[in-house]
Amino acid sequence: MRKGGGQEADCAVAPSLSRSEGEGWGGVLLDTLRHRARQLRNGSTGAERCLWRHLRARQFEGFRFRRQVPIAGYIADFVCPQAKVIIELDGGQHSEQGEYDAARTNKLELHGYRVLRYWNHDVMQRTDAVLADILHELTKGVVHQATPP
Repeated sequence: MRKGGGQEADCAVAPSLSRSEGEGWGGVLLDTLRHRARQLRNGSTGAERCLWRHLRARQFEGFRFRRQVPIAGYIADFVCPQAKVIIELDGGQHSEQGEYDAARTNKLELHGYRVLRYWNHDVMQRTDAVLADILHELTKGVVHQATPP
């Protein structure tokens, strides 16, 4: 499920980030990242579209997600600002770029985010398991208060 393997099967949907969220990444670079993020949103992979159907419009346990968001000089696939969680979907090319992915994860973690990585085929074939893992990570450390009668 989380990056590292899985079986194949078929896909069965807070406050927003401020302009300063990508601290230190302004001017031309930020404009370039925003333009690239827009291109990525318009050309989503099948796995990204599948996951987005479950995360969009606060329909995933009330958590708000954004997709293809520039942060710290990178473009994160999905971001939940409220929980400070980034979800990255990886295709086969990522098996060859482990060092790059590790450096990217470290930099995003330095900005206070937890980074979850999933293989594209797991999102497509084990959607429920991926969603359960994401929910578990989103609610880690969250204290639920009982509502008064």
